[in-house]
Amino acid sequence: MGPGPSFDREAVEQALLRLPCIELEGLFRRSSNYTFLVRLREAAGDDAQGMLAVYKPAQGESPLWDFPAGTLYRREVAAYLLARFLGWPRVPPTVVREDGPHGVGALQMYLEADPSLHYLSSADRPSETWLPVALFDVVTNNADRKSGHCLTDPEGRIWMIDHGLTFHVEPKLRTVIWDFAGRRPTRKLRQDLERAAASLSAGELAASIGELLARREVSALRRRIAAVLRPGYELPNPSSAWSVPWPPV
Repeated sequence: MGPGPSFDREAVEQALLRLPCIELEGLFRRSSNYTFLVRLREAAGDDAQGMLAVYKPAQGESPLWDFPAGTLYRREVAAYLLARFLGWPRVPPTVVREDGPHGVGALQMYLEADPSLHYLSSADRPSETWLPVALFDVVTNNADRKSGHCLTDPEGRIWMIDHGLTFHVEPKLRTVIWDFAGRRPTRKLRQDLERAAASLSAGELAASIGELLARREVSALRRRIAAVLRPGYELPNPSSAWSVPWPPV
């Protein structure tokens, strides 16, 4: 099961939540935190192909001075829920599983992707592809948007991954996508954010994201969305060399 032409997000979410057998297939060795490739099956020894997923357990997270320990997997899921509600950018279905091989963590649909295709190698892509990503990173306060976090599937669709360093209460924006500094969000993007703002006050997002983030982090998210929705808002410029992550890919 994967993002083919007839991709069914809800079916993938249910499979990630429901399939009971989670088998370790390998370790992504260049990751900052312990990140595993797993295969989900109905039962151990099942001959069916099953479903590949990326597993990020809480206990595999590297200690950070500015993000609370054991919370990065929750931020991954919160970013997915927000992107799903907005309709942009495209983030692989991501859920919390309590019963992973190394304990509670995030499970995300695995994507087949060409590693040579990423943001910095996509000069031919229209701005409509990347403006929503840049805006999403502002709203989620993404502290680590590397070019390699922008994947292209076999159908040519762009997906965003790696949202563990998001939703901090202090300004943390670090990204390679600064080409839209000074640009204003489109009317459609603003309308989507208006819906999200209402839902974060008393709706679906208030309930779902409120279970994953601290109360003050949700409040900070509301403030960032409100700032974007002010008349005349323009996407920010980088403030220092720290504004670009290293390595950039």
